[in-house]
Amino acid sequence: MSTVQIVRLDNQSKKDLDRFIDIAWKVFPKGGENEKWVPPLRLSVLENIDVKKNPFYKRATIELFVAVKDGKDVGRIAAITNSAHEEFHHEKIGFYGFFESIDDLEVSRALFKAVAETLKAKGYEEFRGPVNPSTNHECGLLVRGQSQHPTIMTTWNPKYYVDHHEQLGLEKDKDTVAYFLATDKKNALPPKVIAYTERLKKSQRLVFRDFDLKNFDRDVEICFEIYNSAWEKNWGFFPMTREEFQFMAKEMKMVLNPKFAFIAEKEGKPAGFMLALPDYNYIFKRITNGKLFPTGIFKLLFGKHLLKTVRIITLG
Repeated sequence: MSTVQIVRLDNQSKKDLDRFIDIAWKVFPKGGENEKWVPPLRLSVLENIDVKKNPFYKRATIELFVAVKDGKDVGRIAAITNSAHEEFHHEKIGFYGFFESIDDLEVSRALFKAVAETLKAKGYEEFRGPVNPSTNHECGLLVRGQSQHPTIMTTWNPKYYVDHHEQLGLEKDKDTVAYFLATDKKNALPPKVIAYTERLKKSQRLVFRDFDLKNFDRDVEICFEIYNSAWEKNWGFFPMTREEFQFMAKEMKMVLNPKFAFIAEKEGKPAGFMLALPDYNYIFKRITNGKLFPTGIFKLLFGKHLLKTVRIITLG
């Protein structure tokens, strides 16, 4: 029986970061259950683990591990600490994320052991996840729905991931749910609800406007001020810094359609916002190597007008 070797990577080495990212393509061969997997943009994954560029890591740490079996990379995981979460929730807890593994329980066991030992050495007795790298990013383990298309910025994993977690003694901490709604006549809002909404808008002097790309920084600042106050009582929330929020906003700018991003103003003052993104996963699915260049960028640019689905990312 082959043994599993765990290799700690240098999180400031471009070569090691690329190796960590590459593992997803080795875990998810084409066909079968993996048919619904959407290859991520490599640049996007890199931005989420780059300790030198991502401001999240001014208040957090990340250690990257790769599992090797029979001379091949067969899994990966990250051990994460988040001081902002600890301070806001007054709890000492570590995190894990970016977990990928072939269907081999011993590979998963070795990866989680590496996380547990790393976090314990830093004084943590418990860890939670997956978060990539926090609850403000992609997070969660897909328990049901493997046969459905995953929308942009949501996780997808085969069913055996769930089995491995349970067999290794990890327990569910929280359920998160996604809702799908078709915008056809069958699912249209009842006339009474529409009429009530219009009366409410008039009585509260509410005005809704599209996100203004020409004043991108101004509108991002408005959303930042609303987000931290509106979300503070949600499970897993911790306040983002202005720099973190701006970094994430700039990452989304490339796929943002201002028609699906709204700011609500009450009596002339910002009072709420909603951000929905076109589901670019339908295009990312066609960029099989996860690289924008030399050809992926053209698939992105020329395919966006075909997108018919959006995902509500956040509102407050």
